[in-house]
Amino acid sequence: MFRIAGAGSVTAARLSAACCRVVTSKQFQVHGASLHVLSSEASRKTRNGPAHRTPPSWQSVRAMASAGESQSKINYIFYGLAVLFGGGGIVYWWSRKYMRETSKDGSTLKKAAAPAAAASKEATEPVAETPVTETTKSEAPPAQPAAAEAPAEAVPDAESKKLLDATPQSYPDYEVMPEIPGHAKYLLIGGGTASFAAFRAIRASDAKAQVLVVTEEEELPYMRPPLSKELWYSDEPKLVEKMKFKQWNGKERSVYYNPPSFYVEPKELAYQENGGVAVVKGRKVMKLDPQKQVAVLDNGWEIFYDKVLIATGGRPRNIPVFERASQEVRDRVTLFRGIKDFKRLDEVSKNASSIVVVGGGFLGSELTCALGKRSRDSSLKVIQMFPEAGNMGKVLPEYLSQWTTAKVRGEGATVKPETFVKRARYSDGKVILKLNTGEEISTDHVVVAVGLEPNTELAKESGLEVDDTYGGFRVNAELEARSDIWVAGDASSFYDIKLGRRRVEHHDHAVVSGRLAGENMTGAKKPYWHQSMFWSDLGPDVGYEAIGIVDSSLPTVAVFAKATEKDTPRAVVEETGESLRSVTETEAEATLPAKEEGVAAESGETTATPEVESATDEAPAPDVEAAAKLVAEVEAENRVAPTPKEDYGKGVIFYLRDDVIVGVVLWNLFNRMPIARKIIKEGKQHQDLAEVAKLFDLHADED
Repeated sequence: MFRIAGAGSVTAARLSAACCRVVTSKQFQVHGASLHVLSSEASRKTRNGPAHRTPPSWQSVRAMASAGESQSKINYIFYGLAVLFGGGGIVYWWSRKYMRETSKDGSTLKKAAAPAAAASKEATEPVAETPVTETTKSEAPPAQPAAAEAPAEAVPDAESKKLLDATPQSYPDYEVMPEIPGHAKYLLIGGGTASFAAFRAIRASDAKAQVLVVTEEEELPYMRPPLSKELWYSDEPKLVEKMKFKQWNGKERSVYYNPPSFYVEPKELAYQENGGVAVVKGRKVMKLDPQKQVAVLDNGWEIFYDKVLIATGGRPRNIPVFERASQEVRDRVTLFRGIKDFKRLDEVSKNASSIVVVGGGFLGSELTCALGKRSRDSSLKVIQMFPEAGNMGKVLPEYLSQWTTAKVRGEGATVKPETFVKRARYSDGKVILKLNTGEEISTDHVVVAVGLEPNTELAKESGLEVDDTYGGFRVNAELEARSDIWVAGDASSFYDIKLGRRRVEHHDHAVVSGRLAGENMTGAKKPYWHQSMFWSDLGPDVGYEAIGIVDSSLPTVAVFAKATEKDTPRAVVEETGESLRSVTETEAEATLPAKEEGVAAESGETTATPEVESATDEAPAPDVEAAAKLVAEVEAENRVAPTPKEDYGKGVIFYLRDDVIVGVVLWNLFNRMPIARKIIKEGKQHQDLAEVAKLFDLHADED
């Protein structure tokens, strides 16, 4: 790699452009801005921009020479000698002049003849427009004398004009520009929600930012929640084929955050005066060099960066019994994560007679309900199994987990708690599962939904630390792993200034952490304190939102109330027009000041019930007394939960650690998340949880 010292002068720029070639694998490759010009900050910001013209590559010059044009052969030799002996300015002049007159295949374009150039030696008859085969000098067509009086401006012929119009004149040497930029001010590794949130934050702070996203997937950034929710409930197959879905309110929407027209072609990114976002699809970053600030791709390409975000997310976990199984079994197992997994399972569910879902968490339960709903109109049999006592048993209290299990069964699925697979084999086109109970199940397909493994393959080669306890890249409260390297989303083990070190695998965390990382990449220096939330829908009628540490092993206190027609996922989408509740709960922040007042009063000597969005002016006194009585009874019984026979219409569940609320689940209760976030942020001990429960206005919509 060449390094040229200078103050951002034209000479340095031209010399940098001329020397910007490296020799690898015995052939020359164009690396565009893979050259650092050690100059002023202004020059650093504009490198690889319009002022830094990239000369033609060795391959293009060599192709022209091999086409048989004598002048091209001479230029090819001259080009090499000039680079070897430092003739940067000459090479730059020659490349600009020659490439303006030379098409992609080596033939010469007709030039506009100026009066001053009429008698010049360069005013020769252009060669034929068709590709030129190799000829000798004697076979070359003779040069024709220039006209005595050339017109002020000659008009190119149709073919030349077509080529000139197709080539953006603001881009130097467009045909030989590299497909992937050699430099990116902001480089984002991963094309998921965290990257999407990051580049939105970057562009909000730096309106002319040039952002390059590199993703392994062959997809533009998209949202994952609909893949296990709304897409399965659509009655329009053609809509699903286009990766569009109808929200619970019937509004049509795409899973992609932005249309293709939003993005810039990667090769054009450096020349966008107003910046933009470009996505390189189907490529993987193999290594980072923090000292040289270089990212190495799987094809050997190097990208220099100023700031980089690692948002590689996670890959679905498998379980050993399927990892050790035969290829026939593995071919019939889906580790559900992205669009291609959805498409595969969608097709399988249309033709299979049975599907087994392994996993009782958020994803496993959502997929089971979705497939169960589809089974009502077909002969498909859906079986869910997990080692816990009930669905989402690691998160919900036991009584609520049992209620949820009954709900999933009601969707048409067979649920087998405290069950796991001991062996898997293939026989007669079926997968035979041997269970711990001794039972054998024959199925067409198996879906494994048992969580994620953070993608940390970059860590070892890049000298980055991985958290031994939580997994993921270890970062500080500002989400920075090392200088100019940030990590967001599922792959980050971050320090929460309120709850300690954590790693979170949810959509809203990707949004919150991606946004924070993007802001910090532009100099904000903000710590992570805005608690992310997560949500799950078991169809359009039952859903919940949660925040903080929600671990079923912690003591819990819950208050429930009778649900109304407004207390469903369908109703909240109809009201807000938004299916991503990470968006709707952010919008609810508008009423947060009033809620904060209520929280502060609750923790002091006096209490006050705040005004909550969609709440009535005041709740009936008997309801408040009933809520307080229920909380007192639960506390008196050492926080033993209500019996599972109850119908848990809506409610709030507090998760406690040392009598401090560290987590909150809002069951069929929406647009209240800012209140829960404020409570956790305060981190105080609450003597009377009945007063805390009042803040959520459980009885606001009751008659």
